[in-house]
Amino acid sequence: MAGSPDRIMADPATERLLTGATAITLVRTVATLVLSLWGAYEGSLTLLVVGLVVYWVGDTLDGEWARWFDCETRIGAVVDMLCDRLSCAAFYLGLAWLQPSGLFSDEPMTLVALPVAVYLFEFMVIDMYLSMAFLAWPIRSPNYFHVVDRRIYLWNWSRVGKAANSGLFAVLLLVTGWVWLGLVIAIALLVLKCVSLRWLLQLGLPVPTVGGALREGAAAR
Repeated sequence: MAGSPDRIMADPATERLLTGATAITLVRTVATLVLSLWGAYEGSLTLLVVGLVVYWVGDTLDGEWARWFDCETRIGAVVDMLCDRLSCAAFYLGLAWLQPSGLFSDEPMTLVALPVAVYLFEFMVIDMYLSMAFLAWPIRSPNYFHVVDRRIYLWNWSRVGKAANSGLFAVLLLVTGWVWLGLVIAIALLVLKCVSLRWLLQLGLPVPTVGGALREGAAAR
């Protein structure tokens, strides 16, 4: 079952890089990069948006696949996080590169780049640190961080939290074209992540004992 301890806690015996889920992660990342670079080269907002959709759909699919076929691993979770940031950066840098093409016709590109810069700092630095913190506990991914701290989990990795953190900025920026609204949302997300980081630091990150870590490494070899 999805919430059972066997599903939540990591199992060293099942850790591996190549799974169906990581294959989907790599394929959707390559597709997103190709579409984003193509869109930037052609000056096509449509191609950029298609790349973003591929990223979002693929990110959902790889997670569902991992749960359906019981191949959730800590390795896969880290690969997913890295690919998320790469895909996100490709789309937003492509967006900032393009001429407004009507959507941002009244906004200088420097203004378009400003909310993008704030969002990328939040997502690729602060949120990355938060997301990697799950490795300090024996759980499979941040999706199970509720067993460590429910408050941090709800604001960052619940379904609603993920949707707000990953999709709200892009959707409103693309639909409305209001750069300053995008900046407000990016700053709000940055504040949220900084507050979550404060909660995490107050919680503290457990450090494994040297002897235990060395024994585990030797056993793995």
